[in-house]
Amino acid sequence: MSTNDRTALLPGMAVFARVVEAGSFSAAARQLGTTASAVSRQVARLEQALSLRLLERTTRQLRLNEAGHEFYAHCRSMLDAADEALAVGDRLMRRPRGLVRMSVPKAYGKFVISPLMPGFLHRYPEVDVQLQISDQSPSLVEDGFDLLIKVTDQPPGGLAGKPLAAVRQLLCASPTYLREHGTPQHPQALLRHSCLFLGERPGDDRWHFSNGAQQEAVTVRGRYISNHSEARLEAALADLGITVLPHFTAERALAEGRLVEVLAPWRYTGSYQGAAWLLWRQNLHLPPKQRVLIDYLSEALAQG
Repeated sequence: MSTNDRTALLPGMAVFARVVEAGSFSAAARQLGTTASAVSRQVARLEQALSLRLLERTTRQLRLNEAGHEFYAHCRSMLDAADEALAVGDRLMRRPRGLVRMSVPKAYGKFVISPLMPGFLHRYPEVDVQLQISDQSPSLVEDGFDLLIKVTDQPPGGLAGKPLAAVRQLLCASPTYLREHGTPQHPQALLRHSCLFLGERPGDDRWHFSNGAQQEAVTVRGRYISNHSEARLEAALADLGITVLPHFTAERALAEGRLVEVLAPWRYTGSYQGAAWLLWRQNLHLPPKQRVLIDYLSEALAQG
């Protein structure tokens, strides 16, 4: 018997178990909201498919024979397993519990998301979080993630999502570097400075700025190039030059005076900007474990 044939017999097995437990076709029919003849036909089709007689029928009662007793035990086990499977969904959808897998970019994960996780885990003791901090942008479906954070000005289509917070880029340098080399007052003055830039794609050394209606573009040079903001942060703190950093990467060093913002009236308009988008698969029935994490991050970052 093929898998499809076996699957087609499952409803009949459930009806058969109901007949045994109700004691008659008519009693089972009342419980199932159908007719006794319909129930009898389903059991007859089941017996025909199995080439077995399961019930001995008399005018007064139904009686299980030996094969029927053994077959009923398996039907009952099937229904018990179904009840347990349905209980999983009910349990997971009733309150926040279970594992949430989330992937975030390295710098945003370290400086923004990771510090928020202890508060979330204390608030929701039945929810576990697996946080992958990586600049490799995974697939929610193929890589098995529940949530994904992506910094972009255009979130990908086909996914549900919401912006958590704006991401701004700042020009920064250490006070020591600026004392030794001067503080630029205009983007074109960067031509005389050592600039620490991304270097990931052609054109990363061309910095774009706006100041109202004014637009400027400068092809910068420097002795140190890195595609990671933490590396450029460390280089700037070591007085190696002027760099562009996400505001969340530079925030602490700026507050402590170890970095100074440069060209503050000008807005850097290059790459890695827009917003940090929290993304998930479109699902009408989002599990509570995901919903509470989405709400928690939205609330925490809105306050920030």
